[in-house]
Parts: sequence; C-alpha cells; structure tokens
Amino acid sequence: MTILDGLLGVEELPRLTISPAEIERARGLAMSRDHQVDLTEAVITRVERIAAAQDRPAVRDEARALTYAQLAEESRRIATLLEGAGVRPGDVVAVGGVRSVSVIAAFLALELLGALYVPADTIWPANRVADVLEQAGVRVLFNTDPGEITPVLAEGAAKAGVSIVRSAQVASCEPWAGPARLDSLDQPRYVLFTSGSTGKPKGAVVEHQGMVNHLYAKIVDLGMTEDDVVAQTAPLGFDISIWQMICPLINGGQVHVISDETSYDSVAFAQVIDAQAITIVELVPTMVRLLLDDLAAQEGNQIAGLRWMLATGEELPGEVARRWLTEMPQAGLVNAYGPTECSDDVTHHTVTLSDLELLRLPIGTPVVNTRLYVLRKEDDRWFACDRGETGELFVGGTGVGRGYLSNHDKTRDAFFADPFEETLTRRLYRTGDAVKVLPSGPLQYLGRVDRQVKISGVRMELGEIEAVLQRHPSVGAVAVVVHEIGL
Repeated sequence: MTILDGLLGVEELPRLTISPAEIERARGLAMSRDHQVDLTEAVITRVERIAAAQDRPAVRDEARALTYAQLAEESRRIATLLEGAGVRPGDVVAVGGVRSVSVIAAFLALELLGALYVPADTIWPANRVADVLEQAGVRVLFNTDPGEITPVLAEGAAKAGVSIVRSAQVASCEPWAGPARLDSLDQPRYVLFTSGSTGKPKGAVVEHQGMVNHLYAKIVDLGMTEDDVVAQTAPLGFDISIWQMICPLINGGQVHVISDETSYDSVAFAQVIDAQAITIVELVPTMVRLLLDDLAAQEGNQIAGLRWMLATGEELPGEVARRWLTEMPQAGLVNAYGPTECSDDVTHHTVTLSDLELLRLPIGTPVVNTRLYVLRKEDDRWFACDRGETGELFVGGTGVGRGYLSNHDKTRDAFFADPFEETLTRRLYRTGDAVKVLPSGPLQYLGRVDRQVKISGVRMELGEIEAVLQRHPSVGAVAVVVHEIGL
C-alpha cells in the first residue's frame, strides 16, 4: 500500500451545487494572481546548483553551520542511511527531535529518495506521536537529538512499532548517488497533521508543486535575495516551519535555526536577530506583542537590520500593528493568512497606517498562482458574493493540497472538484472562514462561518463585535458569545 491509496482522486471529490450563471459570476469576481515560476526543480537540485556555482553559507544553528555544498553532502549521506533502513519512493518518513540543520538536511534527503516528510514534534504527547506515525504509515523515524532521544518520541515510536535511525549514524554513510526522484509535479511531498473536531488529528497532504509555489510566493512578495537570512523558529508540527527551513535555499540565502529556549525569550531573540544579521522573521501576533514589550525596555533599536516581520497563525490586532509600524519603521509588517491544506499562506498583506482605521486588518490579496472565491450558501445552493458582502472563502490554484490521508469523509467535507478554472490541481478548498472583499481591494477576515448568529432575524458576526471591543486600549483579549434566555 502506498500513500496514494489513502487519497481521493479529483474525480471522487464532490461538486458544489452552483448554477452555470453563478459560476460565471464567481469567475468575474474572483481574486487571482498568475505568476510564472519553475515548479519542476527539486529543492535539493537547486541547492547543488548553487553550491557548484559559488559555494556559500546555507544553514546554521547554535551548534554548527553548513555551506550549500556541505548541506547537499549531508543530505545525500542521510539518504543513504534511510535507504539502508528500507525507505523507498512513496514511503513516509518521520523526522523528529531537536530543531537543527539536521532536520533541514533530512527534509532534502527525502526529496532525493522520493519519500514524504512528516514531522514528529517533541511538543506533542507520546500518544499523539504514536497516532501520527500510525496514521501516516511511517516507515522509519529519523531522530535529530544529539544525545538521548526525546522520551515522547521514543515512547511514541515504540507504541507505533516504528524503527528509529539516529543522526549520529550519518557521518559513517557514503553520499547517495543519483538525481532526485521527482516523478511529477503532483507528487505528494509532505504530510502535516492538524487538529480534528473529534480530537483525532487529520493528515493534510501537500504536493511538490504546491510547496514550491509557496516558496516562490514568499520570494516574490518579500523581494528576497541571496543576502536574506530567515529565522527558523516554528515547531516542526506547524506549517510555517516548512518555508522557514527551505525557502531561502532556492534563492541562495541563509536559514538560521533558533532554539525554543531563545525564541521564547524576547530579549535573547532580539540579540540573535541582531548578531546573526537576520532579515526576515515570522511569529504569531502574541509573540510580536511580547517582542515589542521587551524591546521597548531596551536602549536603542536592537533589530535595525530586520527587513520583514510576518504575523500569522492568529488574527493580528490593530494595536499590535500600530505599535510595530511606529516603533519598528525599518521593517515592513506582513499580515499572512493561509490553511495548512493549501501549502500554507494563500494571502499576504503589507500593513499600512491607513489599515488601522478598519475594525479588522486586511489579510490581503492572493499569493502567486492562487485563486480566491467568496461564496455564500442559501437553500443548499452557492452564490457569488459581491464586493463588500460577507461570504465563505474558497481557495483554488496551485497550492491546494490532496486532501486528508485515509480520511475520505473529512476530505469530501472540505475539498471539491474546481468548477471555476482548469488549474493544475483541479481542486477547490473550503476554508470555513468568513471574509469580505474591501472597497480598497484586499480581503478582510471576519471569523469562522459557524460563528455567525441571528438575533431577532438579523445576521451578526460575533467576530466583528469582538473587533470593535478589541479597539479599546484597556481590552487585551475578548470573546463574544450568545446566551439565550427565556422571556
């Protein structure tokens, strides 16, 4: 059995109940952005081409640094180790342990073998590790811990019956020979597990073309060059960890892996940004707020070389954005939005002072090769929303993933055959998020669609009420609920 046996084909996906006339309206109202990028080349191939042209620093962590040539060689040694452990094209391999350059090399090694990456995050309990390994059908777990194996990984692997190979074994292996086993653009590349409503995680499968398209989306929108250094801060179980590890490597840039201990200490984090000339950072808004708080207590601007701060994973409060724009004017602020199921971000928005007049900050416009549709459902049929109307966001284009691994019911709930355009994936993803297109052009996020309520026949978005209350300077966090009482 291969991973493809656990995925639905496009022909097996449901179709939206939408009329031909509304399909045409939706096409005319769609937000789209086409951009020519090379989706065919494997990242490891690009790394080796850069190394051959002009070897330069590629990745580093707190223990060591590798050039492009050294990274490619280590990736090929890991490929030899994994192939010796029985890994074949199409197999799923877990990578877990300390975040380090070894994780990045392992990710590239799997590209050489044509295998899929799934993270085994050390912040998970052992039962979740075991559940993820079993659901993904993991062949082997590659452990990056320099000393003893993290207990939850050892316990989880034992429960799942998965063998472990250690990064300490890599040095004794000969480099693997041959080109990357990339058979097609729609070849599954990684599986990331998201929380399920039943408590059981769902494995979202992303294709090679979706992953690479998202990497180029970051390069295009951030104007990335070989001089950029990206901070790798996200735990391995979060989708943003993928682009943080890989994106700079297709552009000649550098990745700096920052430990959890340093990432959670805002003062130490800022010192690393400054000392290592880091130019691009992505954090959840809560961490952006803490960073601003700690920097305000320091003398001078400790992160003067930072070019971009990306906020993601949570709604970006207007007050946090206001502080960033006024206190850190040297670095642009990007509000990023996207689901794991669509290769991470599908919109970017560079925040401006004029955005602060809105109740909620815009989430932006589509990243490259992405199509966005705002639809509303009435009497079991879908209709295209005009500008300013609230509807549900659907995503089409290159980034849309393959669905949930071995979970056909959940796949059919969220993925549809695309009725609008003949894109590479031919799939459409239903986000479950309420949005509207602002008069100025970008999308505005309004909350989950299941948080829309009717009071005395009037539809209300609880998220909009929260946004108004959040604007008060004395309010740090707010949640609005509806409580029915008898009269």
